[in-house]
Order: sequence, then C-alpha cells, then structure tokens
Amino acid sequence: MKKRMYLVIVSVLLAVTMIGATVISANAATNGLTESQIDAIVNTTTDQSKIDSPFLSVVNHVRNSVVGVNNYATSTSYYGYGFGYGYGQPETRESLRGTGSGVVITEYGHVLTNYHVVDGASRVTVTTGTDEEEHEATVVGYDADLDIAVLEVKNLNLEPVQLGDSDAMQVGEWAIVIGNPLGERFSRSVSIGVVSGLGREVTDRSMDKYGRISTVTNTMIQTDAAINSGNSGGGMFNILGQLQGIPSMYALSSSGGSFFFSTGEQADNIGLCIPINVAKPLITEVLKDYNNTGKSADTRSQSGDSEEEHIDSPLYGKPRLGVTITTLSNSSRYGLPAGAFVRAVEAGSPADDGGVKVGDIVVEMDGTVLDSQNALITKLNGYHEGDQVQLKVYRDPELSEKTNLNNIDVNKLGQGEYVDLTITLRVVDNMNF
Repeated sequence: MKKRMYLVIVSVLLAVTMIGATVISANAATNGLTESQIDAIVNTTTDQSKIDSPFLSVVNHVRNSVVGVNNYATSTSYYGYGFGYGYGQPETRESLRGTGSGVVITEYGHVLTNYHVVDGASRVTVTTGTDEEEHEATVVGYDADLDIAVLEVKNLNLEPVQLGDSDAMQVGEWAIVIGNPLGERFSRSVSIGVVSGLGREVTDRSMDKYGRISTVTNTMIQTDAAINSGNSGGGMFNILGQLQGIPSMYALSSSGGSFFFSTGEQADNIGLCIPINVAKPLITEVLKDYNNTGKSADTRSQSGDSEEEHIDSPLYGKPRLGVTITTLSNSSRYGLPAGAFVRAVEAGSPADDGGVKVGDIVVEMDGTVLDSQNALITKLNGYHEGDQVQLKVYRDPELSEKTNLNNIDVNKLGQGEYVDLTITLRVVDNMNF
C-alpha cells in the first residue's frame, strides 16, 4: 500500500514538472529568452586543468621540434618552341620539388629526416612553427638504402628531442606521430595510434644519387597512427616523449600519393616507421665529425690548395689522374651506378698511387656527381698541379680487373661498395685523362 502511494506521489510530481516546463517553454516561445538564459547556454568555459590525456604533455613538449623540410630543384629552359629548339639565353628556374618533415635532434641544429625527402635537391630549407622564415639547410650525412639523412641548420634555436631505444618497444604501446601531412597547410599535425607490429620486413628498390639501383630489405615499425604524404621524415614518439621512429611509408587502399608501398592488396591504417636505433650509427658519424671540426664534413671545402697559390707555379701542364676511361651509361639494369668506367691505370700515376683500380667506376669528385667520361674530364680541367682531390669510386668484385662488361656474370653484380680515395694530381705524360 505504501509503495503504491509512493508511486502516485512521484507521478504527480513528474506531471507538475512537465507542466511547469511546458509553461516556461511556451513563455519563451512568446516572449523570447532572457539575456541570463542565453548567457547560461552560450557563455561557458572549459577548465583545461581538468582535461586529462596521456598525450598532452608529450605533444606540448616535442611539437615545435618537428620542422618542415623543403626540397628545391633547378631546371633550365629556353624561350621558343621547346624540345631544344628555343632561342635566346637559357633561363634557370628554381621550383619546390616536394616537402616532408624532420625532427631536431641536437642543440647544434642537426635535423633527422628521410633520404627520399631531400633526394635530388639543389637546395634544402626547413620551416619551423616559431617563425615564418625558411632556414637554409645542408645535408651532412645520409644513407640511401636505409632512407635516412641528417641536415645541419645554422641558428635554428629549437629544443632537440630525446632519442629513445627502439629495441625496447612493445606491441600495443602508444605511438604519437607528428609531421606535416600535405605540406605546411597541416604543419605539425598530431595523430595517435599504437605500435601494431615490430620487425616488419619491407623490400623495396632503391636508386642512389649515382644511378645505382639495388633491392634493399629494411626492418620497420608498424603503426596504425595516420601517416600521409608529407609525414615522411617526421617523428613517431612514445609516451615519454622520446623519438622512437621515423615515419617513412604507408599502405594505400588505392593508387596515389607520393611515397607508398603496394603489392596489389588493399590496406588501411598501416604506416611504417624506421626504428631510431637504425639511424643512430649515421647520427654518431655526423656528430663525431662535427665535434672534431666545429662544423660538419659537407660544409668544409673538399678541394686542395686555392687557385691563387698556383699562379706562380713553375709547372704549366694540366694535371691528370693517369687513367683510361669510358662512359658507363644505362648501367642500372646491372645494378651498377653510372659514371666513368676505368679500363686502365698507368703505373706510377696519381690514380695508381691513390688506389684507383681497373674496373672501378668513378662516380664523384669533390662532391660533384660524375655520370660520364665527359663529366670527369670537365671536372679535371678546373684543377692544377699538386691539387688534392677526393674521389669516390664504386668497386664490385665481379668488375675487378675487367676492362669491359662483356665477360661478366650479371647475376653476381651488386655486391660492391663505394670507396673514398684521396688523389694528389700531377702532370702525367702520354695520358689522356
């Protein structure tokens, strides 16, 4: 009986409340809302101190350490009809070839990024979230096969991030990805996911700046955090704010995008990052060079004595390496770089003294890529007796002591390496180059 009486009372109260609400609603419909009623609805506040997220402190700490990386390329064109039939002086133009991301890793202005972000650039700059300027950057170290590069930027004045230990990562832990998807329009975007897998082997074809194509297999971190074109070279951080990976690839459910892998299957939410421990040897190499010289290797002059020091030289002949060479072109089908193929080395010549061997492919001199015999000859014309040059050659065991490519086993090619040599140029009689 008491229970029934209680239910009757509750029903009466609910009815009275509904009638009151109807009266108020009707009153508002006829007379409008008061300013205090509107203020109560619209002018609300959010207490940030009560917002709890495991990502806030990490993002606030590292977000400004992620920068944009711009790849500029130059091209030469003529006024006229094109196809080489123009007129007048050639015009060289610079254009933005692509954009990516990078992460500041030292207080000295070193930025870690992907090699493919800066590959082929005539000029590299970085943009920050603290100013609107483009800061000139120098590539001071890279590994094309691992797809990593280190830049040096003067007066960057950004706090570096702490490197983590990617070997200690666990599947299921948080993954915080920060980068510039689609460029500066979405700069320093944050996406959240988990580490979906470790030790994912990804095989890809890689071409270095000398034109050598090789097949490389790298071990990657898989995450379901959003990675898009432009995120490349950015950072994947753990919950401690440590840099654990470098976003590098993503799988697409359809074709398109700048950097992707595809095997024909459809996939979503699969992003791949280079483990930070893979990049540490290159970072160590760059920093050792910086510590020893006060500046990184690629910012130093690679040439020998200056031209002015040779004006009064009693030697007037043109210096030569002392080699017989031929152009090695269209060689990528063999897994070889393009360059000047050494068919003979003169005994006692500068090349012989410096370690050049028959079968070597000369690909670079003092930082200039040489893709042909003529490129090497042209480069040599700028030097004098006594100059010291840095030569890079590609040396493959299958090419050793070979004077041509007619009698080689192409299936054994691609096991070579790049070798750096120091050559002191002299005048060499009876040699063409």
